[in-house]
Amino acid sequence: MQRDTSTTAPSTTSGRIRHRKRSNEVIPEVSKANGTQLLVNDKSKYKSMLIRAYSSVWMIGGFVLIIYMGHLYITAMVVVIQIFMAKELFNLLRRAHEDRQLPGFRLLNWHFFFTAMLFVYGRILNPRLVNTVTSDMVLYRLVSSLIKYHMVICYALYIAGFMWFILTLKKKMYKYQFGQYAWTHMILIVVFGQSSFTVASIFEGIFWFLLPATLIVINDIAAYIFGFFFGKTPLIKLSPKKTWEGFIGASVTTIISAFMLADIMGHSQWLTCPRKDLSTGWLHCDPGPLFKPESYSLPGWIPHWFPWKEVSILPVQWHALCLGLFASIIAPFGGFFASGFKRAFKIKDFGDSIPGHGGITDRMDCQMVMAVFAYIYHQSFVVQQSLSVEMILDQILINLSFNEQEALYLRLGEILQQGIPKS
Repeated sequence: MQRDTSTTAPSTTSGRIRHRKRSNEVIPEVSKANGTQLLVNDKSKYKSMLIRAYSSVWMIGGFVLIIYMGHLYITAMVVVIQIFMAKELFNLLRRAHEDRQLPGFRLLNWHFFFTAMLFVYGRILNPRLVNTVTSDMVLYRLVSSLIKYHMVICYALYIAGFMWFILTLKKKMYKYQFGQYAWTHMILIVVFGQSSFTVASIFEGIFWFLLPATLIVINDIAAYIFGFFFGKTPLIKLSPKKTWEGFIGASVTTIISAFMLADIMGHSQWLTCPRKDLSTGWLHCDPGPLFKPESYSLPGWIPHWFPWKEVSILPVQWHALCLGLFASIIAPFGGFFASGFKRAFKIKDFGDSIPGHGGITDRMDCQMVMAVFAYIYHQSFVVQQSLSVEMILDQILINLSFNEQEALYLRLGEILQQGIPKS
Protein backbone atom coordinates (compact mmCIF):
# COMPACT_ATOMS: atom_id res chain seq x y z
CA MET A 1 0.00 0.00 0.00
CA GLN A 2 2.85 2.36 0.73
CA ARG A 3 4.44 1.65 -2.64
CA ASP A 4 1.19 2.25 -4.42
CA THR A 5 0.68 5.52 -2.59
CA SER A 6 4.19 6.75 -3.23
CA THR A 7 4.02 5.98 -6.92
CA THR A 8 0.56 7.45 -7.36
CA ALA A 9 1.30 10.78 -5.72
CA PRO A 10 4.26 11.73 -7.92
CA SER A 11 2.42 10.71 -11.04
CA THR A 12 -0.53 12.91 -10.06
CA THR A 13 1.78 15.82 -9.34
CA SER A 14 3.70 15.41 -12.57
CA GLY A 15 0.40 15.18 -14.41
CA ARG A 16 -0.64 18.49 -12.96
CA ILE A 17 2.72 20.05 -13.89
CA ARG A 18 2.48 18.75 -17.45
CA HIS A 19 -1.08 20.09 -17.69
CA ARG A 20 0.05 23.55 -16.58
CA LYS A 21 2.91 23.55 -19.06
CA ARG A 22 0.60 22.61 -21.89
CA SER A 23 -1.83 25.42 -20.97
CA ASN A 24 1.02 27.94 -20.85
CA GLU A 25 2.21 26.89 -24.27
CA VAL A 26 -1.19 27.23 -25.87
CA ILE A 27 -1.97 30.75 -24.66
CA PRO A 28 0.79 32.55 -26.62
CA GLU A 29 -0.25 30.77 -29.83
CA VAL A 30 -3.87 31.84 -29.43
CA SER A 31 -2.93 35.40 -28.58
CA LYS A 32 -0.56 35.49 -31.53
CA ALA A 33 -3.29 34.36 -33.89
CA ASN A 34 -5.65 36.97 -32.58
CA GLY A 35 -3.00 39.67 -32.45
CA THR A 36 -1.98 39.44 -36.11
CA GLN A 37 -5.54 39.75 -37.39
CA LEU A 38 -5.82 43.14 -39.10
CA LEU A 39 -9.08 45.06 -39.25
CA VAL A 40 -9.25 44.68 -43.01
CA ASN A 41 -9.40 40.86 -42.53
CA ASP A 42 -11.68 40.87 -39.48
CA LYS A 43 -15.07 39.32 -40.31
CA SER A 44 -16.84 41.04 -37.40
CA LYS A 45 -15.37 44.45 -38.11
CA TYR A 46 -18.65 46.05 -39.27
CA LYS A 47 -20.45 45.09 -36.07
CA SER A 48 -17.62 46.44 -33.89
CA MET A 49 -17.48 49.59 -36.03
CA LEU A 50 -21.19 50.28 -35.44
CA ILE A 51 -20.82 49.83 -31.68
CA ARG A 52 -17.74 52.04 -31.67
CA ALA A 53 -19.45 54.71 -33.79
CA TYR A 54 -22.54 54.74 -31.55
CA SER A 55 -20.42 55.28 -28.44
CA SER A 56 -18.34 57.93 -30.21
CA VAL A 57 -21.42 59.95 -31.17
CA TRP A 58 -22.59 60.04 -27.56
CA MET A 59 -19.13 60.95 -26.26
CA ILE A 60 -18.63 63.74 -28.80
CA GLY A 61 -22.13 65.12 -28.16
CA GLY A 62 -21.54 65.22 -24.40
CA PHE A 63 -18.11 66.74 -24.92
CA VAL A 64 -19.51 69.56 -27.06
CA LEU A 65 -22.17 70.32 -24.45
CA ILE A 66 -19.58 70.54 -21.67
CA ILE A 67 -17.38 72.82 -23.79
CA TYR A 68 -20.36 75.12 -24.28
CA MET A 69 -21.01 75.22 -20.52
CA GLY A 70 -17.54 76.56 -19.78
CA HIS A 71 -14.28 76.24 -17.90
CA LEU A 72 -15.56 74.97 -14.56
CA TYR A 73 -17.62 72.23 -16.18
CA ILE A 74 -14.66 71.15 -18.31
CA THR A 75 -12.53 70.97 -15.16
CA ALA A 76 -15.26 68.88 -13.48
CA MET A 77 -15.21 66.55 -16.50
CA VAL A 78 -11.45 66.13 -16.14
CA VAL A 79 -11.90 65.29 -12.44
CA VAL A 80 -14.51 62.63 -13.25
CA ILE A 81 -12.21 61.15 -15.90
CA GLN A 82 -9.39 61.04 -13.36
CA ILE A 83 -11.55 59.17 -10.85
CA PHE A 84 -12.55 56.55 -13.44
CA MET A 85 -8.93 56.18 -14.59
CA ALA A 86 -7.73 55.71 -11.02
CA LYS A 87 -10.44 53.12 -10.37
CA GLU A 88 -9.45 51.13 -13.46
CA LEU A 89 -5.75 51.28 -12.61
CA PHE A 90 -6.30 50.42 -8.94
CA ASN A 91 -8.20 47.30 -9.99
CA LEU A 92 -5.32 45.99 -12.13
CA LEU A 93 -3.31 44.75 -9.15
CA ARG A 94 -6.21 44.20 -6.79
CA ARG A 95 -6.57 40.73 -5.26
CA ALA A 96 -9.90 39.96 -3.64
CA HIS A 97 -8.46 37.37 -1.23
CA GLU A 98 -5.84 39.75 0.17
CA ASP A 99 -8.27 42.66 0.31
CA ARG A 100 -10.68 40.64 2.45
CA GLN A 101 -7.91 40.21 5.00
CA LEU A 102 -7.16 43.95 4.99
CA PRO A 103 -10.43 45.79 5.77
CA GLY A 104 -10.21 49.47 4.94
CA PHE A 105 -6.98 49.08 2.97
CA ARG A 106 -8.69 49.95 -0.34
CA LEU A 107 -9.95 53.16 1.24
CA LEU A 108 -6.34 54.17 1.84
CA ASN A 109 -5.74 54.30 -1.93
CA TRP A 110 -8.53 56.83 -2.33
CA HIS A 111 -7.24 58.83 0.63
CA PHE A 112 -3.93 59.35 -1.21
CA PHE A 113 -5.84 60.05 -4.43
CA PHE A 114 -7.97 62.86 -3.03
CA THR A 115 -5.01 64.30 -1.10
CA ALA A 116 -3.11 64.54 -4.38
CA MET A 117 -6.17 66.09 -6.02
CA LEU A 118 -6.39 68.75 -3.31
CA PHE A 119 -2.71 69.56 -3.69
CA VAL A 120 -2.64 69.75 -7.51
CA TYR A 121 -5.90 71.60 -8.05
CA GLY A 122 -5.27 73.87 -5.10
CA ARG A 123 -2.05 75.13 -6.66
CA ILE A 124 -3.66 75.58 -10.09
CA LEU A 125 -6.92 77.20 -8.98
CA ASN A 126 -5.62 79.38 -6.11
CA PRO A 127 -5.27 82.59 -8.18
CA ARG A 128 -8.71 82.11 -9.77
CA LEU A 129 -10.31 81.48 -6.40
CA VAL A 130 -8.80 84.66 -4.96
CA ASN A 131 -10.01 86.70 -7.92
CA THR A 132 -13.51 85.26 -7.42
CA VAL A 133 -13.91 86.27 -3.75
CA THR A 134 -12.13 89.66 -3.71
CA SER A 135 -15.45 91.50 -3.43
CA ASP A 136 -16.38 89.73 -0.15
CA MET A 137 -13.98 90.61 2.69
CA VAL A 138 -14.91 87.66 4.94
CA LEU A 139 -14.56 85.09 2.17
CA TYR A 140 -11.40 86.75 0.94
CA ARG A 141 -9.69 86.46 4.35
CA LEU A 142 -10.88 82.86 4.75
CA VAL A 143 -9.62 81.89 1.30
CA SER A 144 -6.33 83.73 1.86
CA SER A 145 -5.77 81.76 5.06
CA LEU A 146 -6.55 78.46 3.34
CA ILE A 147 -4.19 79.30 0.50
CA LYS A 148 -1.45 80.27 2.93
CA TYR A 149 -1.68 76.91 4.73
CA HIS A 150 -2.65 74.87 1.67
CA MET A 151 0.67 73.01 1.48
CA VAL A 152 0.66 72.30 5.22
CA ILE A 153 -2.88 70.88 5.01
CA CYS A 154 -1.96 68.61 2.10
CA TYR A 155 1.22 67.43 3.80
CA ALA A 156 -0.68 66.68 7.02
CA LEU A 157 -3.21 64.61 5.06
CA TYR A 158 -0.43 62.70 3.32
CA ILE A 159 1.39 62.00 6.59
CA ALA A 160 -1.89 60.80 8.09
CA GLY A 161 -2.24 58.36 5.18
CA PHE A 162 1.39 57.29 5.57
CA MET A 163 0.87 56.52 9.27
CA TRP A 164 -2.41 54.76 8.42
CA PHE A 165 -0.51 52.53 5.99
CA ILE A 166 2.20 51.67 8.55
CA LEU A 167 -0.36 50.85 11.26
CA THR A 168 -2.28 48.51 8.92
CA LEU A 169 0.76 46.41 7.95
CA LYS A 170 -0.05 42.77 8.56
CA LYS A 171 2.25 39.79 8.82
CA LYS A 172 2.51 37.66 5.64
CA MET A 173 0.90 40.56 3.70
CA TYR A 174 3.89 42.92 3.62
CA LYS A 175 4.80 42.30 -0.01
CA TYR A 176 1.24 42.84 -1.22
CA GLN A 177 0.75 45.97 0.88
CA PHE A 178 4.02 47.61 -0.15
CA GLY A 179 3.30 46.70 -3.76
CA GLN A 180 -0.08 48.42 -3.50
CA TYR A 181 1.55 51.45 -1.85
CA ALA A 182 4.05 51.82 -4.71
CA TRP A 183 1.36 51.15 -7.33
CA THR A 184 -0.87 53.85 -5.82
CA HIS A 185 1.91 56.44 -6.00
CA MET A 186 2.70 55.52 -9.60
CA ILE A 187 -0.97 56.01 -10.49
CA LEU A 188 -0.96 59.43 -8.80
CA ILE A 189 2.08 60.47 -10.83
CA VAL A 190 0.58 59.24 -14.11
CA VAL A 191 -2.92 60.61 -13.56
CA PHE A 192 -2.24 63.92 -11.80
CA GLY A 193 1.20 64.65 -13.18
CA GLN A 194 -0.22 64.82 -16.70
CA SER A 195 -3.84 65.84 -16.24
CA SER A 196 -2.78 68.87 -14.17
CA PHE A 197 -1.39 70.29 -17.41
CA THR A 198 -4.84 69.80 -18.92
CA VAL A 199 -6.56 71.93 -16.28
CA ALA A 200 -3.86 74.61 -16.53
CA SER A 201 -4.43 74.80 -20.29
CA ILE A 202 -8.21 75.15 -19.83
CA PHE A 203 -7.87 78.41 -17.91
CA GLU A 204 -5.32 79.75 -20.40
CA GLY A 205 -8.16 79.59 -22.90
CA ILE A 206 -10.40 76.68 -23.88
CA PHE A 207 -8.75 76.84 -27.31
CA TRP A 208 -5.50 75.41 -25.88
CA PHE A 209 -7.40 72.48 -24.38
CA LEU A 210 -9.98 71.87 -27.10
CA LEU A 211 -7.71 71.94 -30.15
CA PRO A 212 -5.16 69.36 -28.88
CA ALA A 213 -7.92 67.10 -27.53
CA THR A 214 -9.85 67.30 -30.81
CA LEU A 215 -6.72 66.52 -32.84
CA ILE A 216 -6.20 63.31 -30.85
CA VAL A 217 -9.82 62.29 -31.50
CA ILE A 218 -9.47 63.06 -35.23
CA ASN A 219 -6.20 61.14 -35.42
CA ASP A 220 -7.75 58.14 -33.67
CA ILE A 221 -10.83 58.11 -35.89
CA ALA A 222 -8.82 58.64 -39.09
CA ALA A 223 -6.36 55.87 -38.17
CA TYR A 224 -9.28 53.52 -37.53
CA ILE A 225 -11.00 54.37 -40.83
CA PHE A 226 -7.86 54.18 -43.00
CA GLY A 227 -6.81 50.95 -41.29
CA PHE A 228 -10.36 49.60 -41.59
CA PHE A 229 -10.48 49.96 -45.37
CA PHE A 230 -6.84 50.04 -46.52
CA GLY A 231 -4.73 48.57 -43.71
CA LYS A 232 -2.40 45.84 -44.97
CA THR A 233 1.02 46.56 -43.42
CA PRO A 234 1.42 46.09 -39.64
CA LEU A 235 2.95 49.11 -37.91
CA ILE A 236 4.18 47.87 -34.52
CA LYS A 237 4.11 44.50 -32.75
CA LEU A 238 2.81 46.01 -29.50
CA SER A 239 -0.44 46.92 -31.27
CA PRO A 240 -0.84 44.47 -34.17
CA LYS A 241 -4.06 45.99 -35.54
CA LYS A 242 -2.31 49.32 -36.17
CA THR A 243 -1.11 49.66 -39.76
CA TRP A 244 1.17 51.97 -41.72
CA GLU A 245 -1.74 52.89 -43.98
CA GLY A 246 -3.79 53.99 -40.98
CA PHE A 247 -0.85 55.84 -39.42
CA ILE A 248 0.04 57.81 -42.57
CA GLY A 249 -3.58 58.56 -43.49
CA ALA A 250 -4.31 59.75 -39.95
CA SER A 251 -1.19 61.94 -39.89
CA VAL A 252 -2.14 63.79 -43.07
CA THR A 253 -5.75 64.16 -41.92
CA THR A 254 -4.73 65.44 -38.48
CA ILE A 255 -2.29 68.07 -39.77
CA ILE A 256 -4.80 69.44 -42.28
CA SER A 257 -7.53 69.43 -39.63
CA ALA A 258 -5.27 71.31 -37.20
CA PHE A 259 -4.76 74.16 -39.66
CA MET A 260 -8.47 74.41 -40.46
CA LEU A 261 -9.80 74.00 -36.92
CA ALA A 262 -7.45 76.68 -35.57
CA ASP A 263 -9.06 79.15 -37.98
CA ILE A 264 -12.59 78.14 -36.92
CA MET A 265 -11.90 78.13 -33.17
CA GLY A 266 -9.71 81.22 -33.29
CA HIS A 267 -12.66 83.47 -34.11
CA SER A 268 -14.55 82.61 -30.91
CA GLN A 269 -13.82 84.71 -27.83
CA TRP A 270 -15.42 82.02 -25.66
CA LEU A 271 -12.62 79.68 -26.71
CA THR A 272 -9.69 82.10 -26.91
CA CYS A 273 -10.14 84.33 -23.84
CA PRO A 274 -8.36 83.17 -20.65
CA ARG A 275 -10.43 82.77 -17.49
CA LYS A 276 -9.00 84.70 -14.53
CA ASP A 277 -11.59 83.59 -11.96
CA LEU A 278 -14.02 80.74 -11.27
CA SER A 279 -17.14 82.42 -12.61
CA THR A 280 -19.21 80.99 -15.45
CA GLY A 281 -20.22 84.20 -17.25
CA TRP A 282 -19.53 85.06 -20.85
CA LEU A 283 -16.04 86.25 -21.72
CA HIS A 284 -14.97 89.38 -23.58
CA CYS A 285 -11.33 90.19 -24.19
CA ASP A 286 -8.80 91.45 -26.68
CA PRO A 287 -7.93 88.27 -28.56
CA GLY A 288 -4.33 89.37 -29.03
CA PRO A 289 -2.17 89.25 -32.17
CA LEU A 290 -2.30 85.44 -32.39
CA PHE A 291 -6.01 85.53 -33.19
CA LYS A 292 -6.01 88.54 -35.53
CA PRO A 293 -5.89 87.59 -39.21
CA GLU A 294 -2.92 88.52 -41.37
CA SER A 295 -3.06 88.76 -45.16
CA TYR A 296 -0.59 86.89 -47.37
CA SER A 297 -0.28 87.56 -51.12
CA LEU A 298 -0.26 84.50 -53.29
CA PRO A 299 2.85 83.85 -55.43
CA GLY A 300 2.93 84.89 -59.08
CA TRP A 301 2.85 81.36 -60.45
CA ILE A 302 -0.79 80.97 -59.34
CA PRO A 303 -3.03 80.91 -62.48
CA HIS A 304 -4.88 84.14 -63.31
CA TRP A 305 -8.25 82.40 -63.27
CA PHE A 306 -7.79 81.59 -59.54
CA PRO A 307 -10.40 83.76 -57.72
CA TRP A 308 -8.20 84.79 -54.71
CA LYS A 309 -5.08 86.91 -54.96
CA GLU A 310 -4.37 86.83 -51.21
CA VAL A 311 -5.34 84.69 -48.24
CA SER A 312 -6.09 85.61 -44.64
CA ILE A 313 -4.47 83.39 -41.99
CA LEU A 314 -4.46 83.59 -38.21
CA PRO A 315 -0.92 83.41 -36.76
CA VAL A 316 -2.15 80.74 -34.34
CA GLN A 317 -2.71 78.43 -37.32
CA TRP A 318 1.06 78.06 -37.70
CA HIS A 319 1.25 76.95 -34.07
CA ALA A 320 -1.62 74.56 -34.76
CA LEU A 321 0.51 72.81 -37.38
CA CYS A 322 3.07 71.98 -34.67
CA LEU A 323 0.29 70.62 -32.46
CA GLY A 324 -1.05 68.58 -35.38
CA LEU A 325 2.40 67.19 -36.13
CA PHE A 326 2.86 66.07 -32.53
CA ALA A 327 -0.67 64.64 -32.33
CA SER A 328 -0.15 62.55 -35.45
CA ILE A 329 3.42 61.29 -34.95
CA ILE A 330 4.40 61.40 -31.25
CA ALA A 331 1.12 61.16 -29.30
CA PRO A 332 0.21 57.71 -30.75
CA PHE A 333 3.17 56.32 -28.83
CA GLY A 334 1.06 56.87 -25.72
CA GLY A 335 -1.33 54.33 -27.19
CA PHE A 336 1.53 51.96 -27.98
CA PHE A 337 2.73 52.30 -24.38
CA ALA A 338 -0.76 51.45 -23.13
CA SER A 339 -0.88 48.43 -25.48
CA GLY A 340 2.39 47.13 -24.07
CA PHE A 341 1.16 47.79 -20.55
CA LYS A 342 -2.01 45.78 -21.15
CA ARG A 343 -0.02 42.93 -22.67
CA ALA A 344 2.17 42.87 -19.56
CA PHE A 345 -0.96 42.38 -17.44
CA LYS A 346 -2.58 40.07 -20.05
CA ILE A 347 -5.74 42.14 -20.40
CA LYS A 348 -7.51 43.39 -23.51
CA ASP A 349 -8.79 46.70 -22.09
CA PHE A 350 -8.43 48.67 -18.87
CA GLY A 351 -12.19 48.53 -18.37
CA ASP A 352 -15.54 48.18 -20.12
CA SER A 353 -17.25 51.49 -19.31
CA ILE A 354 -17.36 52.60 -22.98
CA PRO A 355 -18.88 50.02 -25.40
CA GLY A 356 -16.55 49.36 -28.32
CA HIS A 357 -13.72 51.40 -26.80
CA GLY A 358 -12.90 49.68 -23.51
CA GLY A 359 -12.30 51.77 -20.41
CA ILE A 360 -11.71 55.45 -19.81
CA THR A 361 -7.95 54.86 -19.61
CA ASP A 362 -8.02 53.30 -23.08
CA ARG A 363 -9.30 56.62 -24.47
CA MET A 364 -6.95 58.81 -22.44
CA ASP A 365 -3.58 57.24 -23.24
CA CYS A 366 -2.73 59.59 -26.13
CA GLN A 367 -4.64 62.51 -24.60
CA MET A 368 -2.34 62.63 -21.57
CA VAL A 369 0.80 62.76 -23.71
CA MET A 370 -0.76 65.48 -25.86
CA ALA A 371 -1.93 67.55 -22.87
CA VAL A 372 1.59 67.83 -21.48
CA PHE A 373 3.04 68.87 -24.83
CA ALA A 374 0.27 71.41 -25.50
CA TYR A 375 0.84 73.17 -22.17
CA ILE A 376 4.64 73.17 -22.47
CA TYR A 377 4.43 74.42 -26.06
CA HIS A 378 1.99 77.17 -25.06
CA GLN A 379 4.17 78.34 -22.17
CA SER A 380 7.41 78.15 -24.19
CA PHE A 381 6.46 79.52 -27.61
CA VAL A 382 3.14 81.34 -27.23
CA VAL A 383 2.98 83.10 -23.86
CA GLN A 384 5.15 86.17 -23.46
CA GLN A 385 7.69 85.54 -20.72
CA SER A 386 7.80 89.15 -19.51
CA LEU A 387 5.81 90.26 -16.44
CA SER A 388 2.31 91.62 -16.92
CA VAL A 389 -0.06 93.64 -14.76
CA GLU A 390 -2.29 90.57 -14.31
CA MET A 391 0.62 88.42 -13.12
CA ILE A 392 1.74 91.04 -10.58
CA LEU A 393 -1.81 91.53 -9.29
CA ASP A 394 -2.23 87.77 -8.87
CA GLN A 395 0.92 87.60 -6.76
CA ILE A 396 -0.18 90.58 -4.65
CA LEU A 397 -3.63 89.10 -3.97
CA ILE A 398 -2.23 85.68 -3.10
CA ASN A 399 0.85 86.55 -1.04
CA LEU A 400 -0.03 89.83 0.72
CA SER A 401 -2.54 90.29 3.53
CA PHE A 402 -5.27 92.91 3.28
CA ASN A 403 -3.31 95.37 5.45
CA GLU A 404 -0.19 94.85 3.35
CA GLN A 405 -2.18 95.41 0.15
CA GLU A 406 -3.61 98.64 1.62
CA ALA A 407 -0.11 99.80 2.56
CA LEU A 408 1.12 98.99 -0.94
CA TYR A 409 -1.79 100.94 -2.44
CA LEU A 410 -0.97 104.01 -0.36
CA ARG A 411 2.72 103.73 -1.15
CA LEU A 412 2.05 103.49 -4.88
CA GLY A 413 -0.21 106.54 -4.61
CA GLU A 414 2.58 108.53 -3.00
CA ILE A 415 5.07 107.45 -5.67
CA LEU A 416 2.70 108.41 -8.48
CA GLN A 417 1.97 111.80 -6.93
CA GLN A 418 5.63 112.59 -6.47
CA GLY A 419 6.57 111.29 -9.86
CA ILE A 420 9.10 108.59 -10.63
CA PRO A 421 12.60 109.94 -9.85
CA LYS A 422 14.85 110.23 -12.85
CA SER A 423 17.91 108.03 -12.84
